Amino acid sequence: MTPEQVLERVRALGGKLVELTGGEPLLQRETVGLADSLLAEGYRVLIETSGERFVGDLAPAVVKVVDVKCPGSGESGRFNLANLDVLERKDQVKFVVLDEKDYLYARDFLVMHKLADRVDEIIFSPVFGYLPPRRLAEWILRDGLSVRVGLQIHKFIWDPDTHGV
Repeated sequence: MTPEQVLERVRALGGKLVELTGGEPLLQRETVGLADSLLAEGYRVLIETSGERFVGDLAPAVVKVVDVKCPGSGESGRFNLANLDVLERKDQVKFVVLDEKDYLYARDFLVMHKLADRVDEIIFSPVFGYLPPRRLAEWILRDGLSVRVGLQIHKFIWDPDTHGV
């Protein structure tokens, strides 16, 4: 779809919140301009990114949801640390946690980079079907972390393999 087609579809759906995600939206060179167009039309815009691409070119009003890849993803060495310097309080940092090794990585990253001083929302999300949410919550409570457990709600509502929801 072209950015104009996306805008037309967003207008037709109604609402005022748009989240650009799926794969890595910042790989598409039109994403920054699309976000600007959505903002100009009064939408609240969130961009969920893998954290590999620099997010500092996005308009300040865009809520950046930056995923820090844990070792279980096989992509933990790809995070762009420069992203930490451009985050604002309204932005979010997310960790998708496969197992306790991932949890400890996320916990240590959170402390080492003082994420609580940078953003208000830090999300630990269990890998659906692998890590029971309760176990993740128990680790968080054990360590007294000020983070939110985020569940992939669409996988509870629709079949977990359904795309485009």
